[in-house]
Amino acid sequence: MSKRELIEPNPGDKRYARRDAEGRFTEMDDVGRSSAQDQKRQAKSDAGKGQGDRGDRRH
Repeated sequence: MSKRELIEPNPGDKRYARRDAEGRFTEMDDVGRSSAQDQKRQAKSDAGKGQGDRGDRRH
């Protein structure tokens, strides 16, 4: 499982992206929407470092 990285393809458009072993993008999530969904839900378990979109984050 690869870590997500923060990219900004255009000014003001930040996204979390994951790459496969060859360096191609496999997943992409908008930062604002990802953060909003995290805040709406109560965490039941912790996600590992760099894996915030794969589990819960305690706030």
